[in-house]
Amino acid sequence: MNKASHPADGVLLTLPAWLEDMTSGRNIVLPDPEERLRWVIGLSRRNVEEESGGPFAAGVFAASSGRLLAAGVNRVEPLTLSPAHAEIMAIAFAQKRLGHWDLGHDAALPTELLTSSQPCLMCLGAVLWSGVTKLVYGATAVDVTSILGFDEGPLPAAWPQELSNRGIEVEGGRLRAEAVAVLELYKGRRGTVYNSRKGF
Repeated sequence: MNKASHPADGVLLTLPAWLEDMTSGRNIVLPDPEERLRWVIGLSRRNVEEESGGPFAAGVFAASSGRLLAAGVNRVEPLTLSPAHAEIMAIAFAQKRLGHWDLGHDAALPTELLTSSQPCLMCLGAVLWSGVTKLVYGATAVDVTSILGFDEGPLPAAWPQELSNRGIEVEGGRLRAEAVAVLELYKGRRGTVYNSRKGF
């Protein structure tokens, strides 16, 4: 085996077995937008309960039909990869499934990203270049930092407008109390807060 093909030279993003079992080979369609977000928040809770990552989940859906294209949960700790946030996972798996790096390449089939919490600075960048046309989130960045102490990065104050300028609609704070309850659960279980540096 030559060095370039050795598995140790690659990085593998994986979902927890329970999420693979829940979604693999299934045609999940959630026509109601609130039902979609509640389903995603449920994934974040399950991720905490199963101890398979942080208290965050995301899903990429076909905007018109509500068909799930891919789901992701936070996998930073189990994969020892700081980029393995839920949004990154969901976007990556959706792009792989559709066979295209631009989730908006077919204007007739717009996609949307639903997340249990507002994207951090890194995930905000991923949203910008993902091709989705809408972002919907539950808990706010203030919730995430005040309840758990996660460093969400220096988010620009006008970030929703910046996304809007690029054709990405933003809807925040939907089902916020349900999403915040998951953050509180993670806090109660003394989940890891994996900031690389303190004092932000």
